[in-house]
Amino acid sequence: MVKIDLKGIAKVTAKGRVYWYAWRGGPRLSGDPGSPEFVASYNEAIQHRRTPDRSRFRFVVTEYKSSAEYKKLAESTRSQWGKWLDRIADYFGELSIAQFDRPEKIRPVIRRWRTQWAETPRTADYALQVLSRVVAHAVDPLGKVAGNPCEGIKRLYDNDRSEIIWTDSDIAHIKQTCSTEISNAVDLASHTGLRLGDLLRLSWSHVSGDAIILTTGKSRHKREAIIPLYDGLRAVLACIPKRATTILTSSRRRPWTVDGFGSSFNKAKIDAGMSERDLHFNDLRGSAATKFYIAGFSMREIAETLAWEEESVEKIIRRYVGRNAAIKARIKKLEARE
Repeated sequence: MVKIDLKGIAKVTAKGRVYWYAWRGGPRLSGDPGSPEFVASYNEAIQHRRTPDRSRFRFVVTEYKSSAEYKKLAESTRSQWGKWLDRIADYFGELSIAQFDRPEKIRPVIRRWRTQWAETPRTADYALQVLSRVVAHAVDPLGKVAGNPCEGIKRLYDNDRSEIIWTDSDIAHIKQTCSTEISNAVDLASHTGLRLGDLLRLSWSHVSGDAIILTTGKSRHKREAIIPLYDGLRAVLACIPKRATTILTSSRRRPWTVDGFGSSFNKAKIDAGMSERDLHFNDLRGSAATKFYIAGFSMREIAETLAWEEESVEKIIRRYVGRNAAIKARIKKLEARE
């Protein structure tokens, strides 16, 4: 068989099956690799790419992927979104853009697509989030759709995680079996309230005499987390060896990647018999917020400490601070007044 070099072909494996695409985000190819049918479908896709059909939704996906807005996303976000953009292009690509201007017709199609991940509601909602962002690009700046039909579709996942925090006993339990590196991360998260991305890039240079001061990635580095160096936090830092410029490192003494840490943390939960518990690493933020709330921090002080927006801090407090902890804090205040 003559070997033909077809450039840019993307291979995707899903549910044990292999699919081939003319390029990442492009149309799926038919036939077996190297067959005349495969080569013909590839050549047809390339021809369409050279003369894109601006009336099809695939055009919107391609435009969004080349937009400045998409390129501004964090590298880890682009890595995740790229996979979903390929799925969106595969499912919706040949639909006319005009169909997205008929909400009563297109919403059932969107719901059917999302239903593929109904058993994992967070994944289903993530899929809808990416699709909504692409359709929003069709609205503005492309001006090809009047409104976004994804808006108004109810999310499947209940994101109210109040009362879902790591207790001291939870933390002690996972630390019995996890590695020192994971243990250090758990302790630092529960004492600082930093998000995982900020925690993994936290450097020793961010630690001053009285506080940890760090611009947050969530705010695009427009806000600072200013975390006072109280005794508990100082003790945590004192136990972490200085192996690199970052405070947290893997067992190889190198800074963690988000994916690498996520895999190691999930394994630690499994080893501790906590895989069925609905506790995420970022729920450790709730443990930190609870500490500060019980300590008597005002809403403004908590906002400044954790780099939250002050106008939404009450909502976040309700989300992260356990009800029992809030009651204890009120009792403490009443007793102090008496």
